[in-house]
Amino acid sequence: MQTTMLKTKLHRATVTHVELEYEGSCAIDGHLLEASGIREYEQIEIYDVTNGERFTTYAIRAEDGSGVISINGAAAHKANVGDVVIICAYVGLDQQELANFKPKLIYLNGNNEITHTRNTIPVQVA
Repeated sequence: MQTTMLKTKLHRATVTHVELEYEGSCAIDGHLLEASGIREYEQIEIYDVTNGERFTTYAIRAEDGSGVISINGAAAHKANVGDVVIICAYVGLDQQELANFKPKLIYLNGNNEITHTRNTIPVQVA
């Protein structure tokens, strides 16, 4: 049996472009892809903190160091430049893999620069 787990997330990325006519669904700065472990053409989930939209698409590479987060194609209807989004990828793990698994959590500032990383989310308190 496999359990679907959060593999990685880019937390609070800022949308820099929306390109309705561009082929490909979400272009992500190549350095952010590498830091997060998201592969080109990998399925990703995007959660738009600004407008509440949630959608599935796939990642493509944007220029390294550019800070680009571009929502492209049909998905461009779901976000606007300046929106804050969370970009997640998931992985299926078997019981043995679960024992030592930790996700990669990448936290970004408003310029899509990495501020820090973690592998746990703090416990939410009441």
